[in-house]
Amino acid sequence: MNMMTAAPARLLATGLLSFGLTGGIAAVSAPAAQAAPAVQSTALVASYSTVSASVASSAVRVAASKKGKPYRWGASGPNAFDCSGLTSYAYRQAGKSLPRTAHAQYRASKKISRSQARPGDLVFYGGARKHHVGIYAGNGKMWHAPNSGSSVKLSSVRSGASFGRV
Repeated sequence: MNMMTAAPARLLATGLLSFGLTGGIAAVSAPAAQAAPAVQSTALVASYSTVSASVASSAVRVAASKKGKPYRWGASGPNAFDCSGLTSYAYRQAGKSLPRTAHAQYRASKKISRSQARPGDLVFYGGARKHHVGIYAGNGKMWHAPNSGSSVKLSSVRSGASFGRV
């Protein structure tokens, strides 16, 4: 078991991490005296991976369902959105909480390359301070609320994009 999958498995086994009814993952506390035993269950790790992929694909479906909704600065749904309002709304509906702004979402995500991107990952634009975000839909496309006078739509990912996984 590699280091990326060992930690969630240990947290699940000790009760520090649990699955909710909506398929989301929630942190819970355990007694301080409880030791964290090493868990080698591939089934447990497979469940964790499946839930993460399920949340990501749900977020893509939610974003797609908002096609045509108008862009409005500061709006976070359900009838109007700005870019980070769309991503935070889509993930919240899928059972995962994200920070509200594009830059805060960038800071909270695991940075990945374009070749590693899969549907549900976040797509960012901007220099040191990210100012735009969308949800990767696969095949070089992303769902986003681009700007004033526009609406939620599926667009090609342009060059210069950064990618993050939540």
